[in-house]
Parts: sequence; C-alpha cells; structure tokens
Amino acid sequence: MILNSNDIQDIIPHRYPFLLVDKVITMNETSIKAIKNVSANEMHFMGHFPQKHVMPGVLICEALAQAGAIVLLSKEEYKGKLAYFVGIDDFKFKRQVIPGDTLELNVELIKLKSILGIAKASASVNGEVCAHGTIKFAISD
Repeated sequence: MILNSNDIQDIIPHRYPFLLVDKVITMNETSIKAIKNVSANEMHFMGHFPQKHVMPGVLICEALAQAGAIVLLSKEEYKGKLAYFVGIDDFKFKRQVIPGDTLELNVELIKLKSILGIAKASASVNGEVCAHGTIKFAISD
C-alpha cells in the first residue's frame, strides 16, 4: 500500500460519508490503482435499495474521480487546490457492485492543459469490469 485513508485525506478534501477511496495500491505521475471497500454500513444503502443493496453508479463514478484527484493533487504544482468533476463521457456499467465487494479503481490521466484535464477510468471487482469511461475535471483554488 502506498497511501492509507489518513494519507488520502491529506491530499483531497473529501470526508465521511463522501470519501470513497480507502487506499492507494500503486500510483505514478499519470495513473493510479486504488481500492474502495464496499460495506453494507454505508449510508446510501439505506435507500438504494433497502431490499437489495446496489452501489449507485454515480458513486462509482465519484470514487473514480476521487482516485484521479489523488494523482493530480499529489503533483507539487496542484497541492492545496481542488479538482472539480466537470464531465463524463461514454460511461458504461457492466455489473452491479454490492456490499462485500472490493472495488478496484484505475484512472489514467490522458490530457492536462492549463486547468482542464481528461482521464480514462475503470472500476472492477475480482478482475471483472463494473464500469468504464472518460471523466473530465477542472482545477481551482
């Protein structure tokens, strides 16, 4: 493990119940592999769905965006800034994510120009892709 939850909170501003990255396994200048451990104790499962828990797709996208923000905001020139989620393209959902799953988050920055960027993102459980697509972000103070 490269970063634990305390380290992650030093980089991005998210906190419970909205911090969706538990640890970082590998990271370099342009990519990251991180983990989100999905638990039935999470607040969204109270209503999505009480009879059959399924992690909302929008939260899978948010977890991927947070992982991408960790890579970006670890760079010296962006430390202390915020990365805003500004777009999502061609996202596909392939399987449900349920409590007990370990969600692997893979994000690769493919374009960064001034304050705008694009990343390829995919989430998987046990090697099976759950969701993938392109996310866009903007950097601000």
